[in-house]
Amino acid sequence: MEISPLAGKPAEQKMLVNVPKLITSYYTGIPDASVTDQRVAFGTSGHRGSAFKNSFNENHIIAITQAICFYRKEQKIDGPLYLGFDTHALSAPAFANTMEVLAANAVEVMIAERDEYTPTPVISHAILKYNSGRKTGLADGIVITPSHNPPYDGGFKYNPPSGGPAGTDVTNRIEKKANKLLQNIHQHVKRIPFEKALKAATTHRHDYLNTYVKDLGNIIDMDVVRNSKISMGVDPLGGAGVHYWEPIAEHYHLDLKVVNEVVDPTFSFMTVDWDGQIRMDPSSSYAMQRLIGMKNSFDISFACDTDHDRHGIVTKSAGLLNPNHYLSVAISYLLKHRPQWAKTSAVGKTVVTTQLIDRITAKLARQLYEVPVGFKWFVDGLLDTSLCFGGEESAGASFSRLDGSVWTTDKDGFIPALLSAEITAKLGLDPGVIYTELTQEFGEPVYDRIETKATPEQKEKLIKLSAMQIKHKDLAGEKIKNILTHAPANDAPIGGVKVTTENGWFAARPSGTEDIYKIYAESFLGKEHLKQIIEQAQDIVNAALEKQKA
Repeated sequence: MEISPLAGKPAEQKMLVNVPKLITSYYTGIPDASVTDQRVAFGTSGHRGSAFKNSFNENHIIAITQAICFYRKEQKIDGPLYLGFDTHALSAPAFANTMEVLAANAVEVMIAERDEYTPTPVISHAILKYNSGRKTGLADGIVITPSHNPPYDGGFKYNPPSGGPAGTDVTNRIEKKANKLLQNIHQHVKRIPFEKALKAATTHRHDYLNTYVKDLGNIIDMDVVRNSKISMGVDPLGGAGVHYWEPIAEHYHLDLKVVNEVVDPTFSFMTVDWDGQIRMDPSSSYAMQRLIGMKNSFDISFACDTDHDRHGIVTKSAGLLNPNHYLSVAISYLLKHRPQWAKTSAVGKTVVTTQLIDRITAKLARQLYEVPVGFKWFVDGLLDTSLCFGGEESAGASFSRLDGSVWTTDKDGFIPALLSAEITAKLGLDPGVIYTELTQEFGEPVYDRIETKATPEQKEKLIKLSAMQIKHKDLAGEKIKNILTHAPANDAPIGGVKVTTENGWFAARPSGTEDIYKIYAESFLGKEHLKQIIEQAQDIVNAALEKQKA
């Protein structure tokens, strides 16, 4: 990837999104359902787009919301719907439009007290808490967020009664119905004015913040953190959790300082990401320059993205930890310090997450559950506790409560962040030091991801690639052990291919939004070996695609 000369530097004034112009585009843009890029499209994390590109407009939101209302009726989901939104500029107007449709359809809606922003994991937590012990009248939820995407983007996610991201079977139905509604939006969508929706008998206020904060002591050992008196720094990156951290510190009497309390829809306080874009990615060293610069001011520091479903851990010893590194530390620690967790519960990871986790779980006699990219694949396992942990290389994770029961079935940035404080307090070592110790025992992996241009036709071929089409027997000097096009845990298509050897692997997957494919690769034999893996990975994929063409 080509790194922008602006990467890691403070955002310049000319980069900032014109918020009034963006919101005007949201209300005035009319998407054309016959144009692919302007249709409703649910990816791994809901529908995302920008009003500037006619891919996230008022019509999209009212169509999706009405489609969800139809889906709820079909599935007899008649409990409350928990609704939240983040700090992106398009989230508030999208929230208003969502309320207009939900109220018109007589859906019981739970919105935050004081019109507070609501993080993604808090919505999942609320759904599961309400549904616990119930068989009927189940709750579901909507989160309006494009996650860590740039300030000009909007996003919309649906969480069914399972509490986590909706599966493809659900999103396909909602997407199809929403696109049909787009063609005749005013005839089939029920809607009332926003002010009337707020006063509707079906609209209720819910104390998301305190309900969530007071329950954190059941998943993190707050006594250990408090008694250790370690100092913590947190940067909410201007996101939906910005007003959650001080109540957490006050409730549990923690030495925790919020280093930035600013909420600004232009996110002008950010340092620029690798590609010259403003992006609130807590796993990016470029976006995290401010907190990295403060690493010696605290015993442990952390940040979360805009909807607080991703984490970034900053240590004194190593600075910002690569997500793969921290997930390895977290899993190793949790499996040794959660005695009430069932020994039969497995550890979930995606196919592009580090193989170090495989080695750690094997040593600790735990089953590994490897799935395609997307947190939705962990939902059922986290819910029935057959999984005690689910994590992905893009810094998303959730895990069980202290007693082994379910916490959330969506990604939760708060708990991995607070776990880093528990680890530091309990072991007297920060996670960076512990990662080094793990590599001394299991080997030190090096990891990279690259992007290669691909036509839509090539991307489609890559998705449909079979193991039989790859004729290579070796990869970077090692015998190929496995060629996977389906995930080992659930046999679901991975949307590409993964090739593994004794000390390395690569996975190739097409992008869902750009004309590129991505190669993820890892080696336990050093950077030169990793370079060979990536080079040969490109050759293997190209040869397979050419052979498929022939």
